[in-house]
Amino acid sequence: KAGLPRPEGVSVPDAGRERQHLRAPPRTTLHSALAFFSSLVYKTSPDNSPTPKIPLLLSPCQKQNLRNTYPRMADLATCLPLTRASVVEAHKLVKPHVHYTPALTNKTLTALASTPRSAEDLEGTKWQGRTPAKPVLRLWFKCENLQRIGAFKVRGAFHAVERLKQEPGWLESGGKEKGVVTHSSGNHAQALALAARESGIPAHIVMPDISPPNKIAATRGYGANVVFSGSTSVEREAVADRIIAETGARLVPPYDHPDIMLGQGTMGLELQEQVRDLMAAGHSAANPTFNSTGLPSSDDSKSAPKGLDAIMTPCGGGGMLSGVALSCEGTGVRVFGAEPEFEGADDCKRGFEAGKRVESVKTLTIADGLRTPVGKHPWSVIYERRLVEGMFSVSEEEIKAATKLVFERFKLVVEPSGAVPLAVALFNEDFRAMVEKEAGEAGWDLGLVFSGGNVAMEGLLKIFAA
Repeated sequence: KAGLPRPEGVSVPDAGRERQHLRAPPRTTLHSALAFFSSLVYKTSPDNSPTPKIPLLLSPCQKQNLRNTYPRMADLATCLPLTRASVVEAHKLVKPHVHYTPALTNKTLTALASTPRSAEDLEGTKWQGRTPAKPVLRLWFKCENLQRIGAFKVRGAFHAVERLKQEPGWLESGGKEKGVVTHSSGNHAQALALAARESGIPAHIVMPDISPPNKIAATRGYGANVVFSGSTSVEREAVADRIIAETGARLVPPYDHPDIMLGQGTMGLELQEQVRDLMAAGHSAANPTFNSTGLPSSDDSKSAPKGLDAIMTPCGGGGMLSGVALSCEGTGVRVFGAEPEFEGADDCKRGFEAGKRVESVKTLTIADGLRTPVGKHPWSVIYERRLVEGMFSVSEEEIKAATKLVFERFKLVVEPSGAVPLAVALFNEDFRAMVEKEAGEAGWDLGLVFSGGNVAMEGLLKIFAA
């Protein structure tokens, strides 16, 4: 205990001063760092004087009493069921707060996706010696990089906050004054800060001390109280627990909760609707032009447009992928997930193959928004209910190539995490061969999600310099 920092409170010093953060103590024979941080809270002195907070280890019973007093998140018993109808209800709540982001096409990228790779391209890969696949793909892009805060995460955050405001007794018990808390290194931090600010609710955001400076600044810019922690999930959760104990704030997790999943799924509803409307107006991903009137042609008006055949989203914690899968349930639209493979970041793919969720991931993939393992609730939708048909992964170089293509040919800013589905469509021979086999010459209209565009210029330069 003597070696622990003694933080004065949950606020942080101004920029330029030393950051305040919590570090794990050395592992000892008495207890592991995991056990320490899972039971660490802080208490003030009896007279509330500004003395240093004292670390206190609680028994499991005491921890449960604490969590009964300060519920960590919305009661699962009050959550909407994980169904497509619930995603529709979620859309009604979030629609006034989020952008109806565009669904765009790009003739060049569609042509590249439908062009077989050369045998030379496959040399040195796990597909070396295989005949290159010849899929026919028509790509449609849901541009959540143009969303508020620059990422899809705002959908889940607004839905969670709006649902929290509807929770019986929450407002009456002072919930609005106690606020909300989360731990996030980036987009969810900004999303919750914005959603809380627009509802007049305090937001406490625990961020690892290695978070990108631009994301820290943006989170503070939305009025949140940023508190720094160590980089591991155990350390982040320990600081969040301390804030809950001190303030009574309610936890809004980044992805592993039905309210978050349903909110993220609203983009899937929009994308399906947008593609149908564009097709009805004579728009095609392979030939992206409208007829002269901008109205459906006589042939189009005779029957409803086909719409999408499939959607692919990035997968980190799984909130977006599971939500989009729910939005497609019963529609005939197939859903797939895309992951980086660097240092085991493809945990959902490996979980599919093993039939069991991978509970921990430690990776430094350039797709930094996808460094987390799939949560329990998303996994139940993705795998246990089989609403996602398959997972596919790509290398760091393939992610870089896809990101570069978006910049150069689409003139859009996307973070590497958001380019992973495009990388799969362009470079993953297993996915491409599956499309060729199942769709034949008719091909697929494939929706891809650009999940975010929060990347600093310095970060991009570093990625491409490497």
